[in-house]
Formats: sequence, structure tokens, C-alpha cells
Amino acid sequence: MNLLDTFFTALYTIPLEQAALWSLLGNIVMFAFALLLGELLVHAFHDRANSPPPEPLTRQEVLLALICVLLNTLVAIIGLVLWRANIIVLRPNGDVLATLLDVAVLILLMDFGMYVFHRAAHHPLLYPIIHRTHHLYENPRPLTLFVLNPFEVLGFGALLIVVILVAQSSQLAILIYLAFNLIFGLVGHLGVEPAPGAWLRLPLVRTISTSTFHAEHHHDKGHNFGFYTVLWDRLFGTLSPQYQQDFTRATDQSG
Repeated sequence: MNLLDTFFTALYTIPLEQAALWSLLGNIVMFAFALLLGELLVHAFHDRANSPPPEPLTRQEVLLALICVLLNTLVAIIGLVLWRANIIVLRPNGDVLATLLDVAVLILLMDFGMYVFHRAAHHPLLYPIIHRTHHLYENPRPLTLFVLNPFEVLGFGALLIVVILVAQSSQLAILIYLAFNLIFGLVGHLGVEPAPGAWLRLPLVRTISTSTFHAEHHHDKGHNFGFYTVLWDRLFGTLSPQYQQDFTRATDQSG
């Protein structure tokens, strides 16, 4: 039995309160890692701003971020309970190709699901309840990734549980997806553009979203609802017409 199998076996068999503690610690580590990596990226690409500098940090931002970490832990515990009840089925880890396929399926399903959820959250009836909190901080910093209304955190968490339930991915694929999701969310809230200037000129790469893509959404709420790709925004006509211009402006600053 390898280390990953040992970890998941322990997670399945240890008392639930102990598993909850592991989940909390894991979420705290991911939170700290995201903030540290984010600040390093902001420093490294400080001359490629795609958004004005953020306002001074407030207590409310910090409190909302900490609540987000706690609610992410709750979502993980719910997922664990459903897994132990055999409602969520995780397939054994396969070869590299099978794992990459699982990851790709998770990314595509979540990308579409989050586009729909995000766009719905901008509906006038839902926006004040779910999403306005995040848009109080239009000039993002790495912490902004976690500054969400609790209903929004739980909504995204519920979406992830449903996708995992449907996809029946392998254990390793889910871990890879979670790391991928954290990095992409972080990049979208840097306020600087780390992608190379040629990004939007590469046929397949240009479908992958950038920091500028999400920064535009913070300043233009009618466009750029996607997360990992621009596919759904292109398909449904919500891609910002200024995207290429703004991306070029950000990446040309360092030249």
C-alpha cells in the first residue's frame, strides 16, 4: 500500500472528529500557502498590474477569509461523511492517463458549473444575498480569494460535492484538482499578470483564463464569469471586448 492509499484509508477509518481536525489543519495550510505564494507572485510581477492597488486591509476582510476557511472545512467534512456512507464513490487510483482524464473531467464540469453559478449569483435577486460581498473588494489582493459571503462558499462547496458525486473520480485526481483550483483562484486575485505576453496568441493556451480575465470581472460585472477557461464566456457572449487590450496593457508594462 502506497502513502496515498494509506492516507485515504486512515481518512476513511479514523473517528470523524479526528478527520475533521485533519481537514481543518489542511485548510489552514492551504490558506497560508496561498497567501504566501500570492504575495511572492505580486512582488515578482509588481510591474505588470492589471488592477489598481487594493484599499488598506480591513478587519471584515480578515474575518470573512477566516470564515471561508472554516466553511471549506465543513464542506470537506460533509464530503467525507457522504464518502463513508458510500454515497460518494471514489475509484481506485489508476495509471497516469486515467488520472489525467479524471482531472480533465473534473475541471470541465466544475468550469461549466461555476460559470452557471457565478452568472446566476449576479441576478438582481441573488446578488445581494450571495455575491455582493466579494465585489466590495474590487481591487484584489491574494486574500480576496477567500473573502466571500458564507452562502457563496457553501454554494461552491455544494457544487463540488455534486460534481465529485457524478464524476466518480479517483482519489489522486481529486487532490490534483483541488490544488489546481487553489492556484487558479489565487492567480485570479493577484492584481498583477504573471502570464507571458504571448499567452493570447497561442491557439489552445489562450482558452485558459488569466489574472487579467478575472480582474476585468471585478471592474465590469457584466463580463467574464468563467473560472478556468474563457470557453463559456465566448460561447454565451459574455467575454469582455476589452480582454485582449487589457491583457496586452498589463503584460507590456514591464517592457
